[in-house]
Amino acid sequence: MVRKNYSEEFRRQAVDLYESTPGATVRGIAEDLGIVRGTLRTWLDAYGTGKKTAADGTPTTSPLQSTPTTSAGRPVPVDETPQARIARLEARVAELEASERKLTTEREILQKAAKYFGRGDALVSRFQFVADNAATYPVKRLCQLVEVERSSYYAWKAGAPARAARATADAVLAARIRAVHKADNTVGAPRVTAELNDGAQPGDRVNHKRVARVMRAHAIRGYVKKRRVRTTVPEPANQLVPDLLQRDFTAHAPNHRYVGDITYLPISAAGSGGNLYLATVIDCYSRRLVGWAVADHMRTSLVEDALKAAAATRGSLAGAIFHSDHGSVYTSKDYAHLCARLGVTQSMGAVGTSADNALAESFNATLKREVLQDNACWPDEATCRRQVFKWVTRYNTRRRHSWCGYQAPNVYEQAASTATLATAA
Repeated sequence: MVRKNYSEEFRRQAVDLYESTPGATVRGIAEDLGIVRGTLRTWLDAYGTGKKTAADGTPTTSPLQSTPTTSAGRPVPVDETPQARIARLEARVAELEASERKLTTEREILQKAAKYFGRGDALVSRFQFVADNAATYPVKRLCQLVEVERSSYYAWKAGAPARAARATADAVLAARIRAVHKADNTVGAPRVTAELNDGAQPGDRVNHKRVARVMRAHAIRGYVKKRRVRTTVPEPANQLVPDLLQRDFTAHAPNHRYVGDITYLPISAAGSGGNLYLATVIDCYSRRLVGWAVADHMRTSLVEDALKAAAATRGSLAGAIFHSDHGSVYTSKDYAHLCARLGVTQSMGAVGTSADNALAESFNATLKREVLQDNACWPDEATCRRQVFKWVTRYNTRRRHSWCGYQAPNVYEQAASTATLATAA
């Protein structure tokens, strides 16, 4: 049925029809008028006289007329005396004043609670608010206003000693974490956990999730540098040297597969204004930096020095694969002759595709991020050489690598060598 807007005259006529029709019912009149019964009842409450015509034509009281009541829902006596009316109104005033006091108290409580709701854990903040104000207001009223169960509040209150003990233990753990972080501010939760558990007794070991939680709570975090998205467009070129790794930067044993690259080390204008260059040779098995060289040029001798240093570290590179990009120094004849003399097979990724040498690229990015951090360059060449030397040395001996199960590359290789000897025996 389409809803209609009825005029006041129509409504009054409908009420008069009901009251003047002998034996009329709400249902019958509503059906005759094409309206719902509830609508007619509403009109009768608004415009009705309280009278209706019985079936025999005699006037009678309408059964639909409601009895006048007070605001409290009590019926108002028809023959109420002035004194009774005054008493009733005074009682009503007292009732309204009590209600106003209640609302004022609730407003004060909620104003105090507002500062608690901006904290991290909303439920805990509500419990804490109730505890802080329990001496001033009833706990029942506080719990109702902040919408928590009293049983939950009392359970939270009963657990206070356990929370205090955990907070004390977390503070002790935070101090240990700060000591590790002070030695190297680049470490995150996984490396901190490995450092804390190194040599610890089974009962003293800590879970990495707890370490991460405590570090978040005490604002301790490893250095993370914002990265800019860069894209490289490959250029057509002849692949003179095949890609023997195909982005598989793994090896079943040390001294089989190596990757390397050259990265620039920027020097400030106040220092020299130029760049130093670092050439690397990294073992795919343990991520160990077995050879490296720093120079103020990018000539072939730079990468040759790095490869010779790797040969000196390993004793021999015969049979190993060395993977690089298509830099001019790596494609030079002199470098090819050195590789042949050392028994090294060259491998190169596609031109302009950094992902084909991702392991070496990642090493370079990690070095700059952890050494430079928020600085754009080194102040001078001497400082650059000193800091790079310190980092690459520590990288092999102390820095925990996720690839090595959060062991240093040297430790990882030694453990693998010991296990191999034990198996052979």
